[in-house]
Amino acid sequence: MTAFRLARICLHLLAGLLTCALVFPLAGESARARLIRRWSAKLLGLCRVQVKIIGAAPGDAPHALIVANHISWLDIFVINTWNPCRFVAKSDIRGWPLIGWLCDKAGTIFIERGSLRAVRRIYEGLVHRLHAGERIAFFPEGTTAEQGKLLPFHSNLFESAVEAHVVIQPFVLRYLRPDGTYHPSVTFIGDTSFVDSLVSILEGGEVHVELVRLPLIETKGRHRRELAQLAQDAIAAELGISPEQRAA
Repeated sequence: MTAFRLARICLHLLAGLLTCALVFPLAGESARARLIRRWSAKLLGLCRVQVKIIGAAPGDAPHALIVANHISWLDIFVINTWNPCRFVAKSDIRGWPLIGWLCDKAGTIFIERGSLRAVRRIYEGLVHRLHAGERIAFFPEGTTAEQGKLLPFHSNLFESAVEAHVVIQPFVLRYLRPDGTYHPSVTFIGDTSFVDSLVSILEGGEVHVELVRLPLIETKGRHRRELAQLAQDAIAAELGISPEQRAA
């Protein structure tokens, strides 16, 4: 059964490649957004991942810089079922089979780890895109963490919201079993490959993911480090993680 579902996902990925290559160049922004939302929802369905959006409706996107805790490669597609965004992601993803190419064609902004020059270049691009009204999302932890943990937030990219005069929109992601406990199959840390993670999800049973929209954070008159801390505090509070429990 896992092999059958894996084959269906591969076909869905190939359909996404064709859509990006043949349809996206001819489609307008709203049409591309609808296609991305529909494609993301189907991918999650094939992975037996059910999305529950709390505090927001699909398509209800304020003009904001969107941030969230980072658990899995699934996070991007979960957020895209709410509203397709242009994501900032580590450059490693570009090399993933099929998914990397799809993310690239969907407008993902790739960043090299540890490169201050790359961060500065991307920051300038984010300001321009936010000014233009684009929806930008990133994961301030910079990498994935185990569920129930929260890594320190990097503050550099929060400056783009200050300069673009937009608010911060924090989200919380939770992947749960039907009984409400954290689902172990979505764990994507260490040396886990994309293929290993996908197989684990397919073999792990039904996943219920909650996407929780938190109150907006105003940026006017605030420093990027303050904004990063406020976003981290809000997400940690929703996850029930005290300051003492946060990862160093």
